[in-house]
Amino acid sequence: MRLKRHATDRIERLQTRVGGWIRACGILGGFLVLVSGPVLGQELFEGEANATPMEVERMYLKGLGYLTQRQNEEGGFPDRSYGSEPAVVGLSVVSMLAHGDDPNFGPYSQAIRRGLDFILKQMNEQTGYIGRSMYNHGFSTLALAESYGVVDDERLGPALEKAVNLILSAQSRNPFGAWRYSPESTDADTTVSGAQLVALFAARNAGIAVPEVAIRKGLAFFGTCQTKDGGYAYTPGSSSNAARTAIGCLILALAKEKDSNAFAAASAYLKDAPSTASYYHYYLYYASQAFFHTSPEAWTVWNATNIKKLSDTQNADGSWDGQFGPTFATAASLLSMALNYRYLPIYER
Repeated sequence: MRLKRHATDRIERLQTRVGGWIRACGILGGFLVLVSGPVLGQELFEGEANATPMEVERMYLKGLGYLTQRQNEEGGFPDRSYGSEPAVVGLSVVSMLAHGDDPNFGPYSQAIRRGLDFILKQMNEQTGYIGRSMYNHGFSTLALAESYGVVDDERLGPALEKAVNLILSAQSRNPFGAWRYSPESTDADTTVSGAQLVALFAARNAGIAVPEVAIRKGLAFFGTCQTKDGGYAYTPGSSSNAARTAIGCLILALAKEKDSNAFAAASAYLKDAPSTASYYHYYLYYASQAFFHTSPEAWTVWNATNIKKLSDTQNADGSWDGQFGPTFATAASLLSMALNYRYLPIYER
C-alpha cells in the first residue's frame, strides 16, 4: 500500500507540473517550449543561450534515435565493452525519460521498458545487487528511481526498495561510511560514492525512505576528499580534478548545502578547472548539474558552450564518440543537455 501511495503522489505532482508547463508556454524569456516537443516536460530553462530550442531538440532527437535503433531485444547495446553494462543501460533509460515523452505510450516507451527489463534481470533476487560493480548498481538504481511512479510497472517499487537497501547495507559495513567497487569494499572513493548518493537522493524524491544519517555519512566522506584548492579528489589525500569536483558540487546541492563554504569553494574551482579528454563525458554528465545548481548565470554560460561543442562533435547517426563507447558517450551527452527540459525530479533546483 505504501508503494502505491508514493506512486499516486508522484503522478499528482507530475500532473501539477503539466499545468505549470502549459501556462508557461509563450511567456518564457530566452527559451520557448516547442509545441511539438515533450508532452509532460517542464519548460526549457529560462535564460539566454547561444543555441535555440530547435537546435537542442534536433540534437536530442538524433541522439535518442541512435540509442533506440541500436538497442537490442534484451535491452542492452552492442558496444564491445560497456554497452551491456547495467550502468550504461540505466543512463540511456534516464536520457529517454529526461526528454519528457509519455513513458508508457510515447515514442520511446518500448525502449524504456526493454532497458528496465534488462536492469531488473541483472538484479540479484536475494541481495538486490545489480550488475558486477557498485557503479552499475548506483546508476541502475537511479534509473529505477526516475522510472518509478511514471512507468506503469509494478515491479519497480519493490526493486527500488531492494536496491536502496543494498546501498545502505554496503555503507553500514564500510569504515568510511561511503562506497567503492563492491558492496563488501572496506575503502571508498568519490566517484562510486557519488553515484550511490545521487541514487539515494533520486529514490528519496520518488518516495522511498532514505535515512538522513546515510546522507550525512556520505557527505562526511566527501568532506575528507575536498582539497585546499576547493576541488575534490578521488580518495583522501589525492589530487582534485574537474570531474570529481562536479560530483562534489552536485552532492552538496542535492543535500541543500549550497550556502556552505564547501560548495562555494568547489564551485569556484569548477568554474576555472579545465575539462580533460579523459573521462570527458563522465564530466559532462555531472558538470551540467553542478553548474545548473551554482547559479543561472554560470549555467547559461556553461550550457551554451556545451551545446556548441556537442553540436560540433555529434556524428551523423546521432551518436557521440568517447573512451567508454558510443552508448555511454551518447547517453551522457544527452543528459548534459537534459536540464534544458528539466523534466526529471532529480533535475529540479
